[in-house]
Amino acid sequence: MLSELRIRNFALIDRLSVRLGPGLNVLTGETGAGKSIIVGALSLLLGERASADVVRAGEDRASVEGVFDVAGREDVDRILDERGIDPDEDGVLVLKREVAAAGRNRAWVNGSPTTAAVLGELGRALVDLHGQHEHQTLLKRDEQRAILDAYGGHGDLLAAVREAHRQAVALRRDISELDTRRRDAAQRADFLRFQADEIEAVSLKPGEEEEMEDEARRLSHSEELQALSGGLADAVSGSERALLHEVGSLRRQIDSLVRIDPAQEDVRELYDTVYYSLQELGERMERYNSTIEHDPRRLEEIRRRQDLVFRLKSKYGQTLDEVIEVGRRARAELDLVEGAEWELGGLKKKLAAAEEALAAAAASLTAAREAAMERLSAEVSAVLPELGMSNGAVFRAERVPLAQAGAFGAEEVEFRVSLNRGFEPKALSHVASGGEMSRIMLALKTILARLDSVPTLVFDEVDAGIGGRVGLQVGDKMREVAGTHQVFAITHLPQIASRAHVHLLVRKGERDGRTTTEVTPLESADRVQEIARMLGGDPESAVSLEHARELLERGVGV
Repeated sequence: MLSELRIRNFALIDRLSVRLGPGLNVLTGETGAGKSIIVGALSLLLGERASADVVRAGEDRASVEGVFDVAGREDVDRILDERGIDPDEDGVLVLKREVAAAGRNRAWVNGSPTTAAVLGELGRALVDLHGQHEHQTLLKRDEQRAILDAYGGHGDLLAAVREAHRQAVALRRDISELDTRRRDAAQRADFLRFQADEIEAVSLKPGEEEEMEDEARRLSHSEELQALSGGLADAVSGSERALLHEVGSLRRQIDSLVRIDPAQEDVRELYDTVYYSLQELGERMERYNSTIEHDPRRLEEIRRRQDLVFRLKSKYGQTLDEVIEVGRRARAELDLVEGAEWELGGLKKKLAAAEEALAAAAASLTAAREAAMERLSAEVSAVLPELGMSNGAVFRAERVPLAQAGAFGAEEVEFRVSLNRGFEPKALSHVASGGEMSRIMLALKTILARLDSVPTLVFDEVDAGIGGRVGLQVGDKMREVAGTHQVFAITHLPQIASRAHVHLLVRKGERDGRTTTEVTPLESADRVQEIARMLGGDPESAVSLEHARELLERGVGV
């Protein structure tokens, strides 16, 4: 539960500590005292979007800190573990949010820096805040569907529908994209076919340009290459006066030198290297000379192919590799036209299977929802008389079929109510006033609270538009809910305040010439006096005080 809320420099509040207890906690005070500011600070702590406007005038930053008792809450421990935050051994969780006047905001969990998103995730697990805004959200079918699914425990069924819908949507997208590409390719088929045929007819190979250039250079200089290689072969080994014979004659002189001075033995190795290198040079030039061809026809073929490659490059790319890639893509698009029907057929079969799976999952969810609708309708209808709606009031949760199953199933959910006997239930937005909406929401909260793991329920002005005997009934119902949850309510009704386990009074004060907001726990006589004020009489008169005591005695005792 929420055990303490600390607020500093937030709106009118300079420094405030609100201590809460188990059961029903109520916050009362005159209009404008700052009750809703406290709920606003709690909303900020729980991840609501921050605005620098909340910072108290003249201050640098505002902060809100909440202390929660989370002993035994495995879901909270799991969130902390996933975020790398160490839980407190005593089961205490401290959330803090800070907003700077300059606009920057920061957040902490147990002293560790975190994000507002993490605070929001923890907040949703710890506090369910219901205010005037929820009166409007309750009119939306999406919210009504979410309430029914929470009541029915449809989480797994809903997840199955969402997954089946995701797969069906993905397949529809794939089919659409493939069909679009197929149509585009079909429209360009003649052009693509011309491209592919023209490029493929040449049978281009990567690196071919360099090879052709080398061969053309050799062919165009064939006579010169024959003369040069032949002259080198002759000079090295072609006659008795060639270099190889001249070098060979030096062998005897080297042998004599080494015999006289063995220290010059390595000269013989140098000689051998020179001799055999010359021998290899001569043989190589002879072999090379024999390979040289003078082939004008082949040279002409290469020139023509070089011209062809040049023309293709001028049309399809700056390099040969780019031309080859254009041809490959053109052929791939043509293959798409030819193979798309087969591929589309396969995707459509998969889509049909996915839609069958979606229909089956949605049907299972529909069956569960219909059963839950009957139970929820009966339970809420049974609670309404306890909240002053006893003139034959009937609540119905109705199924509104959709033309096609979607991510949330095959239907919308609509809450309908008849507040007078003999009238058909109609949508909440058509028949319910603000006060009636408050009581219907409270009825739903009463029922969902038994299933809800969120330990703290916050009601901001849930008593709007009601009073008298109905106020007593609402107070009794809130106290009933407080038997299983901590309830924190802002109220202007003495009937509700008298049912509280903890009664807190909000008052305006003044410090250093500036308006402040103060919260005081009320006990005994002070509480009697506040209830008397709320009753609308003179809080000092004996009649008002006696009336207040009677109200408290009927509720929880003084």
